[in-house]
Amino acid sequence: MKKSLTLMFLLLIGALTANAQRFALIDMEYILKNIPAYERANEQLNQASKKWQNEVEKLAEEAKTMYKNYQSESVFLSEEQKSQKEEEIVNKEKEAAELRRQYFGPDGELYKKRESLMKPIQDEIYNAVKEIATQKGYSVVVDRASAGSIIFASPSIDISNEVLAKLGYSN
Repeated sequence: MKKSLTLMFLLLIGALTANAQRFALIDMEYILKNIPAYERANEQLNQASKKWQNEVEKLAEEAKTMYKNYQSESVFLSEEQKSQKEEEIVNKEKEAAELRRQYFGPDGELYKKRESLMKPIQDEIYNAVKEIATQKGYSVVVDRASAGSIIFASPSIDISNEVLAKLGYSN
């Protein structure tokens, strides 16, 4: 009898403790869409990406043209000239690949530019969420946009508009 009472008491305490935790949701995509600085940063990234992609494609096209010319001229070239042309083509292709890596690689220019433009916005959002969570006593704030396992959540726990208001963007 004592064991069952103790067990029920522990379960009751566990249920009350679990119930005391408060949760909130944010929709990061919604928040970002409503921040003009994010849209401007995205546009800058797109422009830089297009510019760099054009540079890479131009080099790749030069290599392709060199190869086509080589194919049409190869019957007239000596072995030494052929190997020299082949080396030039390979070097041009390597140059294009290196430029692609420089711009679009893991630590490339696009990554660095995205980091410099987006990090301040993300930090500002994080600080606003943290401040609201601390003020309202939320134990956990989940991003609805990245949490694929959320099937349904009550709109009453979504604090996205509060975050926007805290950042100075009313909706």
